[in-house]
Amino acid sequence: MESRSFPVPDGLAGVRVDAGLAKLLGFSRNFAAEVIEAGGVSLDGSSVDKSDKLRAGSWLEVNWQSKSPLEIVPIPVPDLTIVHDDDDIVVINKPAGVAAHPSVGWTGPTVVGALAAAGFRISTSGAAERAGVVHRLDAGTSGLMVVAKSEHAYTELKRAFHDREVEKIYHAVVQGHPDPLAGTIDAPIGRHPRAEWKFAVTSDGKHSITHYETLEAFPYASLLEIHLETGRTHQIRVHMAAQRHPCVGDSMYGADPTLSARLGLDRQWLHAVQLGFSHPATGEWVSFTAPYAPELQHALDVLAD
Repeated sequence: MESRSFPVPDGLAGVRVDAGLAKLLGFSRNFAAEVIEAGGVSLDGSSVDKSDKLRAGSWLEVNWQSKSPLEIVPIPVPDLTIVHDDDDIVVINKPAGVAAHPSVGWTGPTVVGALAAAGFRISTSGAAERAGVVHRLDAGTSGLMVVAKSEHAYTELKRAFHDREVEKIYHAVVQGHPDPLAGTIDAPIGRHPRAEWKFAVTSDGKHSITHYETLEAFPYASLLEIHLETGRTHQIRVHMAAQRHPCVGDSMYGADPTLSARLGLDRQWLHAVQLGFSHPATGEWVSFTAPYAPELQHALDVLAD
């Protein structure tokens, strides 16, 4: 059992307890919530809920049991395609149903596990279970990911993603027809106030910008090209749902189940189609593309009929 106690700094006054713990102790929001729900947090001697607000100068006590590192299980993923491979990086086309790395509650295959099963040696920088991972795609999203193989590549790519020097282009099929047909969504994204695993446009969320352009309009849906200026969790899904144009097949964010069934989709129609960045070893700009997953192409064919 580990414990810490300290006064709440002025800069965290009014911040939710779970968010404050994440900032103060480096916890994930989910782990902070688990510690709070287990009764491991008190403020001036009183127990708290995760949504309670911190008060400057109040005495915060935290007791928690550290988790053992998550294990990387080498599980082959036949549909995972190697797009590019060299001494520093490996670029993959990830199928849906595969998470980027192990996490609490996820029992399916992962990118790092698939690469381990295929004999790839990747960077050991970062958390052990996230070795080499410099950015993520949702498990239900397919497309391009780059994974660092060398320590230098990990450092350079993490910096490039942080400084928004990476070109990330997605294609999405959304319900209806956005108006205007091309535009920018500038709306902050934070945790959903009533659903633990969802995100939403919230007044206190993180700055988030999505640029979109309609490529093709169908009777009930539109194919969009999307450029991300920021990279928040579920950003495209949240922003499009907030415009009342959720990604087709995205049941978490309000997609029409009848349309999803007609198109044969049990996942969001969202694909990371292009990824560009300065190569960490040479500094040369490199760009990669990935074809649609078969189920996405089938849905497009049905819409076009």
